[in-house]
Amino acid sequence: MALAFDEFGRPFIILREQDQKTRLRGIDAHKANIAAGKAVARILRSSLGPKGMDKMLQGPDGDVTITNDGATILEQMDVDNQIAKLMVELSRSQDYEIGDGTTGVVVMAGALLEQAERQLDRGIHPIRVAEGYEMASRVAVEHLERIAQKFEFDVNNYEPLVQTCMTTLSSKIVNRCKRSLAEIAVKAVLAVADLERRDVNLDLIKVEGKVGGKLEDTELIYGILVDKDMSHPQMPKQIEDAHIAILTCPFEPPKPKTKHKVDIDTVEKFETMRKQEQQYFDEMVQKCKDVGATLVICQWGFDDEANHLLMHRNLPAVRWVGGVELELIAIATGGRIVPRFQELTPEKLGKAGLVREKSFGTTKERMLYIEHCANSRAVTVFIRGGNKMMIEETKRSIHDALCVARNLIRNKSIVYGGGAAEIACSLAVEAAADKYPGVEQYAIRAFAEALDSVPMALAENSGLQPIETLSAVKSQQIKENIPFYGIDCNDVGTNDMREQNVFETLIGKQQQILLATQVVKMILKIDDVISPSEY
Repeated sequence: MALAFDEFGRPFIILREQDQKTRLRGIDAHKANIAAGKAVARILRSSLGPKGMDKMLQGPDGDVTITNDGATILEQMDVDNQIAKLMVELSRSQDYEIGDGTTGVVVMAGALLEQAERQLDRGIHPIRVAEGYEMASRVAVEHLERIAQKFEFDVNNYEPLVQTCMTTLSSKIVNRCKRSLAEIAVKAVLAVADLERRDVNLDLIKVEGKVGGKLEDTELIYGILVDKDMSHPQMPKQIEDAHIAILTCPFEPPKPKTKHKVDIDTVEKFETMRKQEQQYFDEMVQKCKDVGATLVICQWGFDDEANHLLMHRNLPAVRWVGGVELELIAIATGGRIVPRFQELTPEKLGKAGLVREKSFGTTKERMLYIEHCANSRAVTVFIRGGNKMMIEETKRSIHDALCVARNLIRNKSIVYGGGAAEIACSLAVEAAADKYPGVEQYAIRAFAEALDSVPMALAENSGLQPIETLSAVKSQQIKENIPFYGIDCNDVGTNDMREQNVFETLIGKQQQILLATQVVKMILKIDDVISPSEY
């Protein structure tokens, strides 16, 4: 390496090895891209299924995360390779659209890339492989529609929803409580769902956690939970039939928006200012009392004098409540957020049947429960656990279960899990390959083999012989022509996924296949890797 200067006197470095460096083009670029995609898929492969392993991720600041959620693992991995970043985006898009199946979609994409590499070694052009994959994905998605079953449920009979959420939770670290957590998730979704429009707004479901207690203590609150307590320790801890003033203005004198200075040089002037401030406080508190408020929830803080006055006037108050929580409280109680005391009217007050403060353990950490609200379309899932990592992983698991329940309300079709859907699609794609006379039929058969990699990974992670188990299940499906046979991961003794109640949503499974195919097609069409220094 040598330092040189251009005609303007700017230094630049000459690398002696520069002539030895080659840019990746053609088949070498394809191979490098496929290797990067496979490396990411290999990391997640062992996390698939109910017996899948967890990953421990250490952040740059020393924070440790333990999870087997594909989207979370890839989100927190420090990935430099651009193709690997595409796989991260793939998992994220599955998470945004469906909420579940983030590991499966990456494993599927990795298997497609592995099969594509074999086709390239045979001399098949990457574009023909991509086109064959596109044809095969259409066949697979259409076959999923044919084997899907409608799941009938209503507000009173939500057992089918619970069973599907239990399938999602069975692969998580919280699987020992999967029944109770699935019920909580389903009840939360049904509480905020508009069943006529088949719409669910998950923003109305708040997930809160507190370290301490058992996982079994996790509960669903038909109302809002605020991680705050009353602003004064002598204020009442329980208020029935509460009328709540929701304020975004602080209990303090108005601050003039000018740069003038006030000089107080005598005791009389100071006394006058103090009385003026007290009068401001008095008017603010009296305004709240006059409209009939029995509880004030404020976005901002207020000083000790205002706090003492509120307590003295028997007006309980909560301060420093976040903006998102304020919105949820307003939705739940039917109140309006008020930005100025002058605009406060009785119609803008929120109503709740019970507001109570609850303390936990020996630390006396307190939280505020706002229950029996006027509008029950805002609920809170309150998670307890032994440590922070457990609570965070439970939050991620609950999120997946909420998304599955939401997807079933949007579309009642389900397919059977345990790799049963993938095996059925593999057989359908294999049969369809004979109808295509071109080179694409090799890629279509490769797609069928890639579909088999998901049940094979399930068998491998469950400690079974992968090839023998897959062959047995596949022959069972062909012999009896029933697409419900999958891998017996839990060693129940039957391969029939209907008996094991292992379901997955149709739209989730279709999305997995379509997204994996799209990303693999994109990777196969890249034949030149140019670094920024070459521009």
